Amino acid sequence: MIRFLPASARVPQSWKNGGGVTREITVSPPGASMTDFDWRISMATVDAAGPFSAFAGIDRHLTVLEGHLHLTVDDYAHPLQAGQGLTFAGDVPAQGEPRGGPVTDLNVMTRRGRFMATVTIVAPQARLTPFAGATVLLACATTVVCSHKFNIYDALWLDDWPTDGAVNGAGELIRIDILSV
Repeated sequence: MIRFLPASARVPQSWKNGGGVTREITVSPPGASMTDFDWRISMATVDAAGPFSAFAGIDRHLTVLEGHLHLTVDDYAHPLQAGQGLTFAGDVPAQGEPRGGPVTDLNVMTRRGRFMATVTIVAPQARLTPFAGATVLLACATTVVCSHKFNIYDALWLDDWPTDGAVNGAGELIRIDILSV
């Protein structure tokens, strides 16, 4: 199955801790809440310093899409800029501070011991090969994937690859692969 997930259809939701806004790209199982998902992919806006929501038993993969974020996880500082990311346990204390303006980030969260994720920035014109699991491609700029024009932050869900076994893209993409363990 291939599904188009337009950025324009995402509904803003409050963070679990109420400190900001997130927009869900997709979740499994469909309709799962912030507490009972197996895995979840979302984007958030960080416009003020504050703590991240705690997610017991969850592994987080955070990638900065726009801006500069000073992320402190379990008392270790990680200055991140666009295109950089960090993987950390969702149940350890984390605090973010945007530097020089708001930050847009991508969050991939998986239930530890049941699912795992890889998050990869894909260069323009790359040929993407299949993966044994679900794959989501997030457009980081206006781009073309599978002959479809994407606007910034539109996404494509692939759990059945096209018949030629690969996808060619024009423009930078972020590839998220989800695998059960």
